[in-house]
Amino acid sequence: MPKLPRWTANDAESALFTAGFALLRSKGSHRIYGKAALRVTVPFHSGAVLHPKIVKEVLQTIEEAGQNTATEQ
Repeated sequence: MPKLPRWTANDAESALFTAGFALLRSKGSHRIYGKAALRVTVPFHSGAVLHPKIVKEVLQTIEEAGQNTATEQ
């Protein structure tokens, strides 16, 4: 498996918006994004690099959303 990119919360947010996700709500330093039945939470901590597990979760959710869109058409 290729190495995951090193993303900040702003990078993850940009990728989610590009994939059609919307900001549902925020609580403290966490922002919750959603599209259809999918949700993903991204912690926002002033320019800190996200943990690889969070980056992986964001990428998998974006991929899953793309697959759901393809099957609906």
